[in-house]
Amino acid sequence: MIKTRRSRLPDIVTLWKTFRMATWLGWKIESNWTDPFLFAIYSLVKPLAGAAILVVMYGVITQADFEDPLFTYMYLGNAFYIYVGAILNGLVWAVIDDREHYRTLKYIYTAPIHFPTYLLGRGVATFLVSSIAVLVTVLVGVFFINVQVELSTINWPLFLITLFVGVIMIAFMGLILAGVMLLMVHHMWDLGAAVAGALYLFSGAIFPLEILPPMIRWIGYLMPITYWLELIRRSLVGPIAEEFPTLTQFSSAQLMAILLVLTTFFSVISVISFRWCEAKAREKGVIDAITNY
Repeated sequence: MIKTRRSRLPDIVTLWKTFRMATWLGWKIESNWTDPFLFAIYSLVKPLAGAAILVVMYGVITQADFEDPLFTYMYLGNAFYIYVGAILNGLVWAVIDDREHYRTLKYIYTAPIHFPTYLLGRGVATFLVSSIAVLVTVLVGVFFINVQVELSTINWPLFLITLFVGVIMIAFMGLILAGVMLLMVHHMWDLGAAVAGALYLFSGAIFPLEILPPMIRWIGYLMPITYWLELIRRSLVGPIAEEFPTLTQFSSAQLMAILLVLTTFFSVISVISFRWCEAKAREKGVIDAITNY
């Protein structure tokens, strides 16, 4: 069991090398399990199947009223929520894969690298794959299902800045789960998916928060994902997003300020929690513990 680790702070070169090599390794693992053609099909079919479920459910309930702004609101929220599920689950599975499947976590952990940076680098591969999924899902919606996005009206600076900040925010939330995963060594395969599924309900991904009962609605207002999705919608379909009452009292600048504050808060919490989980895992000697299944 692994119980010791260097405590010195890494320099910027070590951080960059760790991040770069982890990104390369993560992409190899994500894309190298089959031939490129099958991998491309999988990357396209999986998100489209998820979107198709939402479209069919919406069509049945509303008698195929795809002209309603609510459809665009729901579709875009669902499409960009792909990032949340993929990155959260990707960071958790970086621990599971290295510990359970490849059984190399003890070697990686004792190597002269910065371990949290390594995990974040592994998450880049899932970001790249999910970016393909998000792009394809949005394009299919625009060209075939009347999702009301027009290139001429997109606020590109707001979109790119929001996307960048949001991905960082999700990555640090994933780091919290990765730290927890170091302590949970028995059959916790679906931790990332379970958390992403719970946040799906409270983030306003597919419906305004006003639909939730007041006693649990406040959870959504504490989640940075709520503000991130709202800004994504405003950058792509501003007039449509502003028709829904959830955050109309805030300007885009105010929403960005809230998102930045919550991102900073979760970043600090992720560093503190990961260090605590890592220390407890060392203390218990479970960093390289496996289930043997």
